[in-house]
Amino acid sequence: MASYLQRPVSIAPLVTFRIIFGALMIVSTVRFLWLGWVEDHYLQPGFHFKYYGFGWVAVLPAPWMYGIHLALILAAVCVMLGYYYRIAAVALFLLFTYTELVDLTYYLNHYYFVSLICLLLIVAPAHRHFSLDAARHPYLRQTHVPHFWIVVFQAQLAIVYLYAGLAKINYDWLIEAMPLRIWLPAHDRLPLIGAIFRWEITPYIFSWAGMLYDCTIVFFLLYRRTRPWAFVTVIVFHALTGVLFQIGVFPLVMAGAALIFFSDTWHKRFHERLRRMFRIRSVASAQVSSIAPVHRVLQGLFILYFVFQLLFPWRYLLYPGNLFWTEEGYRFSWRVMLMEKAGTATFYVKDARTGREGVVVNSQFLNAHQEKQMAMQPDMILQYAHFLSRYYAAKGVSSPAVRAEVYVTLNAQPSQPLIDPHQNLVVLEDGWQPKNWILPYTDRK
Repeated sequence: MASYLQRPVSIAPLVTFRIIFGALMIVSTVRFLWLGWVEDHYLQPGFHFKYYGFGWVAVLPAPWMYGIHLALILAAVCVMLGYYYRIAAVALFLLFTYTELVDLTYYLNHYYFVSLICLLLIVAPAHRHFSLDAARHPYLRQTHVPHFWIVVFQAQLAIVYLYAGLAKINYDWLIEAMPLRIWLPAHDRLPLIGAIFRWEITPYIFSWAGMLYDCTIVFFLLYRRTRPWAFVTVIVFHALTGVLFQIGVFPLVMAGAALIFFSDTWHKRFHERLRRMFRIRSVASAQVSSIAPVHRVLQGLFILYFVFQLLFPWRYLLYPGNLFWTEEGYRFSWRVMLMEKAGTATFYVKDARTGREGVVVNSQFLNAHQEKQMAMQPDMILQYAHFLSRYYAAKGVSSPAVRAEVYVTLNAQPSQPLIDPHQNLVVLEDGWQPKNWILPYTDRK
């Protein structure tokens, strides 16, 4: 295994990955600015939900938030071009991860994936060929790297796909075709393919196909003879998810990342096309004999990294109850679009001195998306209750108690209370321990 990982291979797949990922980060950030999401996500809301342990991450004033996104674009350009690459990769990771930590409301698996790729690019030698750094500093130039660096990105992609596939092996997804039985008919007006979404069998076909795709696609990409057809499947699969579910540039990111499985020859041809298109002159590179093996310390760090990646998604087994209902251990586990869940949450604040109780107008503090996400996620409900307690205490309410009437529907089942409506949420604290204040889910099929 060690000799397999340390053997020299062409750097070309790693270079392509750097270029495409950097380009997609530019597109993604420009799109974010163009759609006005800096204002909507960060500047308008009066409260921001925090990841556990990251309550100290705060929104900066408007000029700084816009400046951070402009700096993100600059860092992505430098990563794509391989210009001051290490500095740019660190900046890309820190800036992007900061924008995601600002508000838990906008958590998506693909944002987590992007942060991880940014982290891996910091240490990968992706700038040693076909880059401005290599053109400026001849001693950096390499045509080959240890196979280790290609495997690292392939392994990360494999974890995403395999865990997404394993998560789909459940009764609701495969037997009930939920939530696709809810989502697909809503797209029956799409040109060409819309009619098939009215067929009763379509959600079942899509559910099983989605599970099989996620569980097997990496193996087909690894095998040379099936790779071209597998990549066609990648394009079709992610094009469909992009059209149906409006998930931004994530389909492009996954399709671009899948190219890491392609042969050296394919990547070299791709680089030659770029050279001709942009009239980039070729420069000499170092010989294979100059390739140094990956240091043992770095190998050890990557072992720890992948052990964490493999184990952390299974933490949900430590919690009782229905995972989709409690969502304890749900995030950071590559569970992609597995449920249709919605809720309503009405909060009440009570003055301990007078006994008077009033209803909170959530839109005073939250935007529509924040309110929607909060109303079905217990830890966000708890965070919001603590915020309301602090807010009304500052307004003169004596030792404000906060309770909430929360009703949630899961996969088109009748709505049920999520928490005890008489529980004073202010006395509860969030943490890793099971949230025994969540009411149990009753399956009413």
